[in-house]
Amino acid sequence: MKKNITLSVKDLKKKIGRKEIIKGLSFDLREGEVFGFLGPNGAGKTTTIRMLVGLIKPTSGTIHIGGYNIEAQFSEAMKNLGCIVENPELYPFLSGYNNLLHFARMLEGIGEERIHEVTKLAGLTERIHDKVKTYSLGMRQRLGIAQALLGNPKVLILDEPTNGLDPAGIREMREFIRFLAEKEGLSVLVSSHLLSEIQQLCDRVAIISKGRIITTDTVENLLSNRERVQWVMNPSEKGKQVLRELTKVEEREDGTVLTEFDEQGTPLWNKRLVEAGVSVLEMNRKMPVLEDLFLELTGGETID
Repeated sequence: MKKNITLSVKDLKKKIGRKEIIKGLSFDLREGEVFGFLGPNGAGKTTTIRMLVGLIKPTSGTIHIGGYNIEAQFSEAMKNLGCIVENPELYPFLSGYNNLLHFARMLEGIGEERIHEVTKLAGLTERIHDKVKTYSLGMRQRLGIAQALLGNPKVLILDEPTNGLDPAGIREMREFIRFLAEKEGLSVLVSSHLLSEIQQLCDRVAIISKGRIITTDTVENLLSNRERVQWVMNPSEKGKQVLRELTKVEEREDGTVLTEFDEQGTPLWNKRLVEAGVSVLEMNRKMPVLEDLFLELTGGETID
């Protein structure tokens, strides 16, 4: 069954002065999915997020949230959106509960029942009446997300939600975000510089570079047919020569070489190397990772 589109971006552009920063971005978010938004430093990722949450206006193009046009129906669109851009804004000398109560008063029709619901969702029931200054960073992040969920939005935008967290906190946040998508049906857009985290967390990914989206697809499709074999051989140069006659070879700085993984071809290549007098010291199967694809697609640019 095809899921509803909750966020739709069509031909989004942004000019600052004469310079076009965002050059016609288009993508959709669907109900119950986690969508990764990745880009190297200066790619336009932050500018795009600021347009999505209404902090700056696009030069052209359209954004629909929950079916509402953000320009023509701003209030209705924003009611369907929750977001944390950078760090959640919290009052450290108030309790978690009083923070939520303060923000609930800014929203129409949000009472104590919804505060209790989001507190439970965020796993903060035991500590909600403690002052926020006593919370760990992970707890503050979860309280920030609880705050963003007060209005019962359809779309949640999280900018670097695992920033500063230790490995246990990152895993906890990943599980929380997956829960919100799978059990609560939210569409969650996540930007992050932790590519390994995005690979584990997201259903689909958009990679942006220089104001354009290079590709948008499921993580599985992006990484399919990208398994490699890493070879360590002696003599190395002769080994490379033999492999070049059989398949495409990628030389690494450490002296090793990579070839594609071919279930039938790889054992035969190994046999040919041995027959040519080349000792195969190591032959390691390397599983595909998003980081390698990212660097390849962006021409070696590092993520911010």
